[in-house]
Amino acid sequence: MAEERQPEGRHQALADLADQQYGVVSARQLRELGYSYDAMADATSAGRLHRVHRGVYVVGYRRLDWHGRCLAAVLACAPAYASHASAGWIWGLLRYAPGTIDITAPTSRRGKTAFRLHRAGLEPQDCTEREDIPVLSLARTHLDLAATLPPARVARTLERSEELQLFDLTAFDDLLARVTHHPGAKPLREALDLYRPDPTFTRSGVEERFLDLVKIAGLPLPAMNYNVAGLELDAYWEGERFAVELDVYETHGTRAAFERDRLRQEDLLLAGIEMDRITGPRLKREPKRVMERLGRLLAQRRSMLRPPRGGGR
Repeated sequence: MAEERQPEGRHQALADLADQQYGVVSARQLRELGYSYDAMADATSAGRLHRVHRGVYVVGYRRLDWHGRCLAAVLACAPAYASHASAGWIWGLLRYAPGTIDITAPTSRRGKTAFRLHRAGLEPQDCTEREDIPVLSLARTHLDLAATLPPARVARTLERSEELQLFDLTAFDDLLARVTHHPGAKPLREALDLYRPDPTFTRSGVEERFLDLVKIAGLPLPAMNYNVAGLELDAYWEGERFAVELDVYETHGTRAAFERDRLRQEDLLLAGIEMDRITGPRLKREPKRVMERLGRLLAQRRSMLRPPRGGGR
């Protein structure tokens, strides 16, 4: 790059920057390192810089990986941020890297690009950096994904955040209070209901609601808080040897409780008792479906326990 005019230290600084940025640099960064536009043109002609987008180059002969392509798109629209599925991949929410790079910037850009550009007003708390790539915050990423993913996948991305110990309900509430007309706001808010403490989800309240629904559905009434095989069961049908455990997160949300619940279910199986778990939120969200499935499970158990016809040996 115009070797005679550029101190050796600038070349090393450029190499270090390229290593940090997956092999890509912007014209602005080159200028900050002291390279003139003529030097950039000479380097491009000599094959030491390779244009990726307008004002963005690959240094040397590197082949860009996904992160390099993503950062190149971000630099091409700076100030801009990886967003949507691209941000979902960077945050670890998705199983596969998207084929098309999604970028969000506060201003639009004309012309054909090799990536998908979104325009949105962003607050400082919506923007961060991860894996050396400017990216939208985790909460904003969930909001954008919620606008396109089916409800089950929206719930799964939230669960993934919890698994990665990144989940922050306060950050979600702050975002949803500011961004009210986003198409992802309603599905994200609905998916977040599962993570909000609900004072109606007391054990006694859930048991009463469950018993009322069983009566309305015309199903056989179970014995409530019944002791069998040394265990107290929330609901038990003795003829079907079938139990229902009514789960309330506030009383089952620890590792110790998780371990006890699995051992409890195993003890019941050894005693010949099948058990289903029904959560308070699910009972509130889809009561008809819960009762329909419960009826099928009870019928299935009756069929399994019915003596075979005939007197065969």
